[in-house]
Amino acid sequence: MSRIGLKPIEIPQGVEVKIGDNNHVEVKGPKGELTRNLHTDINIKVEENQVLVERKNDQKQQRSLHGTTRSLLSNMIEGVHAGYEKHLEIIGVGYRAQMQGTKLVVGAGYSHPVEFEQEEGITIEVPKNTEIIVKGIDKERVGAVAANIRAVRPPEPYKGKGIRYKGEHVRRKEGKTAK
Repeated sequence: MSRIGLKPIEIPQGVEVKIGDNNHVEVKGPKGELTRNLHTDINIKVEENQVLVERKNDQKQQRSLHGTTRSLLSNMIEGVHAGYEKHLEIIGVGYRAQMQGTKLVVGAGYSHPVEFEQEEGITIEVPKNTEIIVKGIDKERVGAVAANIRAVRPPEPYKGKGIRYKGEHVRRKEGKTAK
C-alpha cells in the first residue's frame, strides 16, 4: 500500500487545478502555470479543495505509479504557490561567480570562465561572488540547472574546493603522509 499515494493534496488559496482528457493536468497559481501529462492508469479527482490520487487496480505498475503521481502533482501545486530554490556555494581561492546580463559566468580554476544561459522560467541570482541561488516553479528544472552548475567543479575530498549545495557535507580524505 502506498502511504504517500493515499494522502490527499491540499490546494492552497489562489491555486487552481484542472484535470483534462488523458490525465492532462494544468495548475495555475500566483507564481505561474504548469502543465503535465500524467499516466492514464491512475485516477485523479479534484474534490472541494483537495486532489485525490487513486489507482485502478493492484498490479505492480499501478502500485509504483501511485506515489509517484501524487508526488508530481504535489510538487506542481507547491511550485506555483511558493516556488523552489536551490542555494549553491563556491569554495576555493579564486573561484567566483557573477551575472553578466542574463548569463551566469563561473570562474572555477579553468583556463576559461564557464557560462550558463538563464533558461526560461528559471532565475539565477548571485548575491555574493561565492553564492548562487537558482529559483523557479518547476522542481525538476530548478534541480537540473543547479546540478549542471555544480558539475562545473564538484567538491573534491582533499581540500574541499569546488561548488556545492548549501549545507552539503563533503567527506574529507587524508592526504599522503611522508615517511
